[in-house]
Amino acid sequence: MSDTPEMSDTPETRPIKVVLADDQVLVRAGFKVLLDVEEDISVVGEATNGAEAVEQARLTRPDVVLMDIRMPGVDGIKATSQIAGIRGLAHVKVLILTTYDTDAYVFEALRAGASGFMLKDAGPSELLHGIRVVAGGEALLAPRITRRLIGQFTATRAANQVAEERLTVLTQREREVVALVGEGLSNAEIGARLFLSPATARTHVSNAMVKLGARDRAQLVVIAYQTGLVSPSAPGSA
Repeated sequence: MSDTPEMSDTPETRPIKVVLADDQVLVRAGFKVLLDVEEDISVVGEATNGAEAVEQARLTRPDVVLMDIRMPGVDGIKATSQIAGIRGLAHVKVLILTTYDTDAYVFEALRAGASGFMLKDAGPSELLHGIRVVAGGEALLAPRITRRLIGQFTATRAANQVAEERLTVLTQREREVVALVGEGLSNAEIGARLFLSPATARTHVSNAMVKLGARDRAQLVVIAYQTGLVSPSAPGSA
């Protein structure tokens, strides 16, 4: 027997597995051509609607589902929620594709469990970066879009949230961290702002996620807006 340690099948040692979910054949074909030439990304499935996306997620257990919102039958939001609720698929990250100006559903998609969203007119390098970021466990929430979009759809809802009751489970430091997550800061940036190490900032983020029942950083952003920790007029908002 060889003394060489067997390599485990992890995202660090294999390509990022991606499922493409879009009802437009040409869109899927274009994405597939772009992704398949990348050594660290592999398209393992395609879907024409949300139901197929869920089934492909079950069958292929991808790292990322590139999910269109508007599809026939089961739409991208419902599919995202279903994937998030399937036991054994907690590692699957959903990256929503939106046209922004016409999609009023991105906020609901984030609440359903999406890890972020991108504009459909994003360039190839942006798409590749987005997939890698989401696969790595981070939320893809560009402040330029996120603050405007989430702020728009949460402003009228904030009055209906029992903010203080929801936030009582957090320490003061965790509140500060969630607010900074809501502003789109990374762990390193949060650490620099609060004079903490990135590892400590990451721990506070993880603790806040557990206490608030957030699936990932994307849902922390939603909570930050819902509870008023971050307002649509926060510094840097577009």
